[in-house]
Amino acid sequence: MSYQALYRKFRPDNFDDVKGQDHIVTTLRNQINANRVGHAYLFCGTRGTGKTSVAKIMARAVNCENPVNGSPCNQCRMCRSIIEGASMNVIEIDAASNNSVDNVREIREEVVYHPAEGNYRVYIIDEAHMLTPAAFNALLKTLEEPPSYVIFILATTEANKIPVTILSRCQRYDFHRITLDTVADRLSELLEKEGVEAEDKAIRYIAKAGDGSMRDALSLLDQCIAFYLGQKLTYDNVLNVLGAVDTEVFSRLLRNILACDVGAVMRLLGEIIADGRELTQFVADFIWYLRNLLLVKTSDDPEGAVDASAENMKLLKEESEMTDVDTLMRYIRVMSELSGQIRYASQKRVLVEVALIKLCRPAMETNLDSLIDRIRVLEKRLDEAPAVVYTAAPAGRSAEVNTAAAARKKPEPVFASPEDLKQIAADWVAIVGISKGILHEILRNSVPHYDGSTGENILYVVVGADNIIIREKSGNSEYAEELQEIIRKRTGKSVEVRMIKNDDEKTGKLEGLSTEEAIQEFVHMEIETEED
Repeated sequence: MSYQALYRKFRPDNFDDVKGQDHIVTTLRNQINANRVGHAYLFCGTRGTGKTSVAKIMARAVNCENPVNGSPCNQCRMCRSIIEGASMNVIEIDAASNNSVDNVREIREEVVYHPAEGNYRVYIIDEAHMLTPAAFNALLKTLEEPPSYVIFILATTEANKIPVTILSRCQRYDFHRITLDTVADRLSELLEKEGVEAEDKAIRYIAKAGDGSMRDALSLLDQCIAFYLGQKLTYDNVLNVLGAVDTEVFSRLLRNILACDVGAVMRLLGEIIADGRELTQFVADFIWYLRNLLLVKTSDDPEGAVDASAENMKLLKEESEMTDVDTLMRYIRVMSELSGQIRYASQKRVLVEVALIKLCRPAMETNLDSLIDRIRVLEKRLDEAPAVVYTAAPAGRSAEVNTAAAARKKPEPVFASPEDLKQIAADWVAIVGISKGILHEILRNSVPHYDGSTGENILYVVVGADNIIIREKSGNSEYAEELQEIIRKRTGKSVEVRMIKNDDEKTGKLEGLSTEEAIQEFVHMEIETEED
């Protein structure tokens, strides 16, 4: 007997074997047990999620002589006949090659005949979205009111191409992508039946490569087993067969990119190509690696968001601290654009090299995210660059250049003098304009003063508002500190601010700072004031 592929050999033959589609299996079982089977079903979902398999199981279940909890027994005469393809009750139609009006007319002519044996005549139309508009129109009436013994099951990967008139006549079931854990468990189960030894890490990588499709995962597993026939299936073996790259390589690549080391990145890419890795797969896997980094960076529960070993999770957390979200988003964007181009490119290596150089040299792009990355690179260089301090040299010797942390000391604050207080008064209107909120209301009803008898550089703000709330708020020290910060930013001078009420005894000892006189003195222009 010829060899049978794993995905065909282990195709589910009852509802218990269907993995990852419990929401659909439970509903169909209940309908069959309660004899509430519908006349038209639409099975939607990505490839390899079990649409056709469930359709065939249901076709046997509704005709089975001895059903078991809604599933076919696969032992009775009707089940055996359908499995062997000898039954006239189950008709499978490939809509990709039988999509014309004439094909649908044949169906309409056949449905008038009762099944010779069994309960139902089941039509399974695969790739239903490939039917022509005319064929859909011809099917409408039959699909809406078929004979009681006819069931239509339409399977499609592109439900958006099914006309609304067809959708409204069918019970729609959406098949989900199968989770990584579910696929990995199924692969482990089948490997045990086949007597093949494999590493858990290898199985999980194959499951991930299947991208939610059980059939794709089984096909990849079949390929790996055939290449290393009779040997233990290791993680490295799987990488070799699938042309994939180890996670550790992506870690090295990312660190070189963050260091803007184009030479190291190109050497590493050369090693990857020399090892025979497939560049399309390399790009897809690197995008996935960056995606994991982004999730680790932004998630409150990284272990729950990313499926990775403890060792890889440690690396991901370490690298997530080396970069920021905007940079990772830029990397993902550049690599995703490359993924769309490389599939049909004749010079794949050149495209990959250009994309990696873009990651290392953000100045090559003018996008906002690349600008943020350029700032990151510049800040890194400034942090790494030593500060240079020129010191006075002794007589007869040349000046020495020292690099010292002392050069990074912040300059001592420059304190304001009474003369500076006049300058602040000249700028009082602008200072009031800068202030906001409660402070603005306080300053609008106040006049700047200073104590001429002491000559201290203290700015007294005399509040004369009639509003009791404003007067009470002015006693809060945080508003004085806020005004000090505004003056420091505007004039570069540090001045102490004290806020007092106009009925305070201290007010009589203060000298007013006339804003007009201050402007005349410092701006050198005559100010004319008009009195109402």
